[in-house]
Amino acid sequence: MSDSPYLTSPRRRRPRNGVRAVAAVGVVLAIAAGGSYAAGLGPFARGDDGPDPAAMKQARAFLADWAAGRLPSAAGRTTEPGRAQEVLQSFTAGLDIEKPRLTAADDGAEEAEDGTLGVPFTARMPVTGLGTWTYESRLPLREQEDGGWKVDWRLSLVHPRLSDTEKFRLEREETAPPKVTDHEGTSLVGADYPSLAPLLGRLAGDAGGGGGPRGAVELVDRASGKTVRTEASFGKKPDPAAADRPVRTTLDATWQSAAEKALGEAGGKNASLVALRVDNGEVLALANSPSSGFNRAASGTYAPGSTFKIVTSSALLLKGAVAPDDVVDCPKYLTVGKEFHNVETSEHPGATFRKDFTESCNTAFISLRGKLDDGELGKVARTYFGIGQVWHAGIPTYDGSVPAPKDETEKAASMIGQGRVQANPLIMASVTATAVSGEFHQPSLTAGNEDETRTEPLPDEVVTQLRGLMRATVTDGTARVLADLPGEVGAKTGTAEVSDDQDNNGWLVAHRGNVAVAVVVEEGVTGGGSAGPVVHSLLSAVPEDPS
Repeated sequence: MSDSPYLTSPRRRRPRNGVRAVAAVGVVLAIAAGGSYAAGLGPFARGDDGPDPAAMKQARAFLADWAAGRLPSAAGRTTEPGRAQEVLQSFTAGLDIEKPRLTAADDGAEEAEDGTLGVPFTARMPVTGLGTWTYESRLPLREQEDGGWKVDWRLSLVHPRLSDTEKFRLEREETAPPKVTDHEGTSLVGADYPSLAPLLGRLAGDAGGGGGPRGAVELVDRASGKTVRTEASFGKKPDPAAADRPVRTTLDATWQSAAEKALGEAGGKNASLVALRVDNGEVLALANSPSSGFNRAASGTYAPGSTFKIVTSSALLLKGAVAPDDVVDCPKYLTVGKEFHNVETSEHPGATFRKDFTESCNTAFISLRGKLDDGELGKVARTYFGIGQVWHAGIPTYDGSVPAPKDETEKAASMIGQGRVQANPLIMASVTATAVSGEFHQPSLTAGNEDETRTEPLPDEVVTQLRGLMRATVTDGTARVLADLPGEVGAKTGTAEVSDDQDNNGWLVAHRGNVAVAVVVEEGVTGGGSAGPVVHSLLSAVPEDPS
């Protein structure tokens, strides 16, 4: 048990350095706070519109410093800097809190009997590996003799129940998760499938097994160490009946293994891959490189670049605004508020729309922006492809965004998957599956997930046109890297700008048989050159259709 006077470190963990005991400090009365209070002015004396703005500014600055880990700066804004830094460090480190989010309320500030201004705030404290502890507290500010404001230091501002007699302790409990299998019952373990290691506990817990990390923040008596109350609990209680029952996923061990290996073709760059069934959205493989940490494949937020031209083409074809054989010129440059160009500043004079798609001509697509209303692209993305709706896939996901453009330049960028358009490989694999089947299916890694999505099917004629465009991209366009694969493969490449000082991200989406695949390689420069070899490796190692 830690000897910190502010909290007790987690049990079954290496003890942290102790902190000296804090003696009780008497309350400084308002009459001693300075000339303003002696004159009876108080924190609201500057008008009826609310508290002194300088006080609110200091409150927000203190919370911002605390949240950002600038503890010496935060402590320096208080009446007791040394004590404040000691307590703040002990509290956040001892409870394994990372990146707190501290938000001052816009209203509700009140003058207390001791003359301080109490500013309410919400604390959202992410406890590593467990979840977020959320509570409300109040920040007392006192005006100084020079007219400035400082946080009137006291333990209770950190948390209302932190005191000279009670502190907090973090308890952790690891429970063995149920076995997780693929759709045929093959066991999936992190050692064999590294990309799944961060997800297995979540998959088991959400499926009702109750496995994975559990824990609690407890308020304890400083003298006896006994628990006074539980402030926050994390994780599900294990279900004894489910302990020996495997959790079956939609994944396929063969495809997952091939996906893990295929990301080796990304040359050590950050990359992710999703493969799913076209007919029902079930995920066959999900892989990330590096395999630990953030799940880029399902939770990443990327500009999808030219792979999004599948959605743009759908919007244009649905409206009858263009046909594959229509001539849509492809110049090197096109200026719409800013200068847009094609990859390697290529041009295709007199090109058909089919050629524009297969060669991924940005300027041609941008030139068609007037054919769509400002919010039309987002409406098509949502109505037919489910983008921006709430998905329940069995793991946390980011479900995409195609906002209405703010101006003509952003509208031009949206036409080619840039601007504020956001997606990830899970979304783009789903887009591909929808385009070639005509029907959106919510992606899933587990069975029985809630489905809140509401979409409409694409017309058969549009599906036929999209399949033709994607097939031509493999046989005659920028996805020729896949041309030697068996089966009728269709694809779309993408190159997405990130910033002026970073190389472009490379994208490639493809379909073959009943499978759709999407890959992104961060700073891969081009889709065909970076993501292409990854998709080729995957589709070379698996059967043309999954079992």
